[in-house]
Amino acid sequence: MCGIVGYVGGRGAQKILVDGLQRLEYRGYDSAGIVTLGGGATLLREKGKVVELEKLVSEHETPDKIGIGHTRWATHGEPSQQNAHPHQAGDIYLVHNGIIENYKELKQELPDHEFTSDTDSEVLAALIDSFYDNETSLESAVTQALQLVEGTYGIAVLSTREDDKIVVARSGSPLIIGVGQDETIIASDASALVGHTTNAIYLNDGEIAVCKAGSVELTDLASHPLSAKVEKIEADMSAIQKQGYDHFLLKEIMEQPITLQSTLNGRVIKAEARAQLGGLNMSAEELQEIEHVVIIGCGTAYYAGMLASYYLEQLVDGLTVDVEIASEMRYRSFHLPKDTVALVVSQSGETADTLACLREVKARGVKTLGVINAVGSTIAREVDGGVYVHAGPEISVASTKAFTSQVAAMTIFAIQLAQAKGAGAQELGKYIDELAAMPDEIQKVLEAHKDQIRDVATKYAHYEHALFLGRDTLFPVALEGALKLKEISYIHAEGYAGGELKHGPLALVDDRFFEVMLLQENALLDKSLSNLAEMNARGGHVIAITNSDRQIDAEAVIHIDTKQELLVPIVLNVVQQLFAYYVAVARGNDVDQPRNLAKSVTVE
Repeated sequence: MCGIVGYVGGRGAQKILVDGLQRLEYRGYDSAGIVTLGGGATLLREKGKVVELEKLVSEHETPDKIGIGHTRWATHGEPSQQNAHPHQAGDIYLVHNGIIENYKELKQELPDHEFTSDTDSEVLAALIDSFYDNETSLESAVTQALQLVEGTYGIAVLSTREDDKIVVARSGSPLIIGVGQDETIIASDASALVGHTTNAIYLNDGEIAVCKAGSVELTDLASHPLSAKVEKIEADMSAIQKQGYDHFLLKEIMEQPITLQSTLNGRVIKAEARAQLGGLNMSAEELQEIEHVVIIGCGTAYYAGMLASYYLEQLVDGLTVDVEIASEMRYRSFHLPKDTVALVVSQSGETADTLACLREVKARGVKTLGVINAVGSTIAREVDGGVYVHAGPEISVASTKAFTSQVAAMTIFAIQLAQAKGAGAQELGKYIDELAAMPDEIQKVLEAHKDQIRDVATKYAHYEHALFLGRDTLFPVALEGALKLKEISYIHAEGYAGGELKHGPLALVDDRFFEVMLLQENALLDKSLSNLAEMNARGGHVIAITNSDRQIDAEAVIHIDTKQELLVPIVLNVVQQLFAYYVAVARGNDVDQPRNLAKSVTVE
């Protein structure tokens, strides 16, 4: 993996491919390359950023009208020019996202090909070439090869012998075909298509497409023709630009009042003390029957589900709620009782582990509801119902605004479920009021505390270790805060429930660590202050983030003034996001594209 772009039409392919790869940079990668055809092949590959590839292209410009490109996130073989895509085998050129699990076995069956890379992707290129004789079309060779493949793939394939077409196929790794006026553009993410066309075909698993300048023909792996459904792309150029901010991450943190309002619009009706989600495809009677909710996600989505689980338990009497890491759950011998609904949470809607878990849960007859940001994504298309959070494109690898909108959407679901089960307006009114007020509250905190958060972050940026602690609803926020810091600052950070401090983590408190203590004005505040005192007694360097007006004995205190009470953890998390951002900036890191990470994780 990570990013694929292809073009066939009447314009110069090199510029379109490079521009498309630049739009996919946010996904994270270690090398990039393109190949174009026109009286031969021009293959250009480079380790590092797309800007290095762009320099190479400027030295080898061509008028070619067809080509494919790729940004690679290493799975097999170190980052290098020889491991970069596209890969060549005979007349075949290929770019590939995913993992070919049986590549070693396939490689042994290809003794005539001299392998020059360490990748599984080159094996697939050689396999296609082994079927590509003078009697065989490119699409037929691709089809025959894929029937032998085990694993996941999104591929685009060219041949110098048929230089008017690109053959693409997918199984578990997304591909979108943009349909323009006498041109076709291929991408693994809709952002690469924006500005070129608003019409797209979302390729499904097991489908192969032959893309020419004026046509797209779909078949399945058995070569049966399929009809193509053309859909509208809902995106614009401004959404994938920095708009004056130094980094996409800062932009996405600061725009949360707007993106959260988009999540809430039409769903939280304060005047009627009512909240509801369209698109669940469940009647009030079906909602009434729900006794068990399982929330499935990975990384930040998992932590969003953890926080939302507290609100579900608080709002719906007698409801059992479990939160599961998708990559673990799918391999367990788990049991889901009757009257279960699964909330499947993913920003990209393409997360491989989450998608596989979704399919396992559906196979057991469980109703699935998606909490997704990316319109048209695979998970969004495969769930039984659900909600788009409408947070807009998230370009920075570290997820921020999606977390906030995911928690809000799942809290609305909790309110709707409680309403269906007979809860009254008085019981739910406080949650509805706080959700409605949340965008303004976050805006107020960002405006009032941005400079203070930057100053505190800069002071602690030299540390190499951190602990994040919180109780109750602040526990998942502590986990998310630690994840955000480690993702972009590379500081070793751990999140813990406050009550667990004395059961081991307290041994870590020394001058190498700083500690972030999340404190909320509620019934557990005194217990959390005791945790703080335990760290102080051992020479801790505690940063307190709190909405409490009490005197807090910490090395640094970020006190936020907010009207939120029940949902204050969401606000405190925004403070943590800014803190992590400014720490990473102070350390001179690549904030939007942290090392070793990718945005849309489409491999296991």
